[in-house]
Amino acid sequence: MPRFCIDIARRLLILAAVVSTIAPAAALDLDRALRESQAAVGHEVGAYTFTDRDGSRVRLSDYRGKPLLVSFVYTGCSQVCPTTTKFLGKAVQEAQGALGRDAFSVVTIGFNLPFDNPAAMKGFAKQQGIGLPHWNFLSPDAGSVEGLTRDLGFIHAASAGGFDHLAQATIVDANGRVFRQIYGETFELPMLVGPLRELVTGRQAPAQNLTDLVERVRILCTVYDPLTGKYRLNYGLFIEIFAGLSVLGAIAYYVSSEWRRQRRASSPRRVA
Repeated sequence: MPRFCIDIARRLLILAAVVSTIAPAAALDLDRALRESQAAVGHEVGAYTFTDRDGSRVRLSDYRGKPLLVSFVYTGCSQVCPTTTKFLGKAVQEAQGALGRDAFSVVTIGFNLPFDNPAAMKGFAKQQGIGLPHWNFLSPDAGSVEGLTRDLGFIHAASAGGFDHLAQATIVDANGRVFRQIYGETFELPMLVGPLRELVTGRQAPAQNLTDLVERVRILCTVYDPLTGKYRLNYGLFIEIFAGLSVLGAIAYYVSSEWRRQRRASSPRRVA
């Protein structure tokens, strides 16, 4: 192998190592998260107890007898969770208009304990303008988050530099079993109204196409500050992407320049 090729390969390995330290892998395995989310469908949710935003104790079994829509948030989120909750508010309002205000219940659960306490959940609900009937904001008991999220197929992954999870809403049937998962920061209203109508009326709704749903999954990419218990947008991600692209551009320029130089050097010179 020509010496210059060995030289290029050595430099590429060094630059690849630099890129790997600049852009570490995401904490959340999206494929695994979707598989486990869908695997929860059909399973019964366990008995869990919460404290609502007004300090009252609530049991999940209190919602048996009619469909229940469950969403997860962390109150320190400043972007996607509020946006998702506001959109969900509009979707729930439409579903209540179509099916009846008391046809189903909604709960939003804070999974980031101890920060998602009743006061924080109450403030979050107020900030998002959620005042619809039959919608409660709950704080789970300490030690129950892992089992609760597992039962509902809600996967979240924390790391030193960030926190990733699916934007997901779960429909639970009147018997406490997971019936349908809805993904995305926003979604088409029939994706919510259809399954709820099926549970309320007993008429079957069209099945979801998981392949199409994958395109609507929004991964939350934020940075967790353990001192404040809040999450902020990871602006460093954009810097990492720019740095990574710059390095790759430099690699491409170097390889192209070296190739042209070697080609000129190996070309026979014309004799006058």
